Amino acid sequence: MGTREALVCAAENLMRSKGYAAFSYADLVETVGIKKASIHHHFPTKEDLGVAIVEAYIDRVRIDFERIELVHEDLEGRLKAFFLAFSASSEGGLLPLCGALAAEMAALPLGLQRLTHHFFDLQLKWLTKILDKGVVNGEIPAAPGTRQKAFQLLSALEGASFINWALKDGEALDWNFIRLVAGLDK
Repeated sequence: MGTREALVCAAENLMRSKGYAAFSYADLVETVGIKKASIHHHFPTKEDLGVAIVEAYIDRVRIDFERIELVHEDLEGRLKAFFLAFSASSEGGLLPLCGALAAEMAALPLGLQRLTHHFFDLQLKWLTKILDKGVVNGEIPAAPGTRQKAFQLLSALEGASFINWALKDGEALDWNFIRLVAGLDK
């Protein structure tokens, strides 16, 4: 892993564990073991670093969505894979990146605000798409609308991640709740 990638990886973990406003280049000096000037060489501003982190994360999520759709043919398998990604993140003591950024939306630079909005929209559109396929395939009922179900699912997962992160008590959202919200328990 090169220096740039190491900085992005370390900064992502800091953003997901402490928040964007709570970490600094000084944290990266300690974590990655390089001088602050070297960080500025790769990322002149913290916003530049934040944008690189979110863009890389969005790219990984898009690849994950494609993989999930290739590996799982049915709605339940696709939702379960999405659910497990959130669970793994929570169990690792990290917030979902999108949620961590949204919690600080008013304090974020405009470029990160736009990317945060885009990231939520990407997830909601993907969830809506797989729910639409579930309706067409007769796996779930059409009502309420799939966009509303997508919003409820993402809200439940993001919210549960925040509560688990804050309490650090190991509680997690139950897969059966996600099945219920999606309409898989008909």
